Formats: sequence, C-alpha cells, structure tokens
Amino acid sequence: MTKKRILFLCTGNAARSQMAEGLARAFHGDEVDVVSAGSRPAGWVHPLAIRAMAAIGVDIHDQYSKSAEEFLDQPFDAVITVCDSAAADCPNWPGAKRVEHWPIVDPSYGPDDPATRYDRFVATRDELARRIDAFIPTMTGA
Repeated sequence: MTKKRILFLCTGNAARSQMAEGLARAFHGDEVDVVSAGSRPAGWVHPLAIRAMAAIGVDIHDQYSKSAEEFLDQPFDAVITVCDSAAADCPNWPGAKRVEHWPIVDPSYGPDDPATRYDRFVATRDELARRIDAFIPTMTGA
C-alpha cells in the first residue's frame, strides 16, 4: 500500500502543526507520510510544544519551522489547516485531493502563568491526537 501524504498547516509552524506532524508520524507513520509548514513560519518550534510531545514519548526537537511555499509543487492526499489564519491564507491547495480545516486554538496565547501555559499545550496535543486518530482511517480505509 502506498502511504498517503498529509500536510499540516498553521501560521507560524511553531506549535500546532508541528505537534500534528509529530503525532501522525509517531502513531500512524506506517500509513502516512506527513510534513508540516506555516503560511508565515516563525523560524522555531515552541519549547512547550516539544515538552508536551516528549511527555508522551514523541520527540519533535529535530523538527523545524518550514514555509508552505516549499511544498506548493508537491501533491498531497490531504492538506489540513489547524488555525483560522492559515485557512484564510491557504483556502485551497494546488494538487490536494482533500483540504480540511481544524480550528485549533493557539496554545501560546492566554495567561502567562507557566503552569497554565503548559496545560494549554497538553490540551492542544490531546485534541490533535484525537482528531488525527479519527482522520487517518478516512484516508487509508483502515
């Protein structure tokens, strides 16, 4: 079986799309080839995203922020935007068989209390994991 190709997009490619890439690769890597990018890449991966993923045994510290432009000429079975801004910037994707929008709240915004900030990243990670686990079978027929 040929792996399905998925691109996760957000604005900065610093947290949500990075976590989605890591989750899909770690738990569904035998079924999908996955990358992430940003419409306006931040140039770094948020340390709390790395920490939240490490807490479940998924290492994303070697992932890096990439521009969506790097992938414009590549075909994807699915392109998933995980923030409203990226959905507005990239409502369609050339060559994508399927485009979806998952309105995930940016965990880096909110009260600056260190404990609640980290909790927001954990909640985002868990929401992404639920969505990915439900989505992958629709792509692979599993």
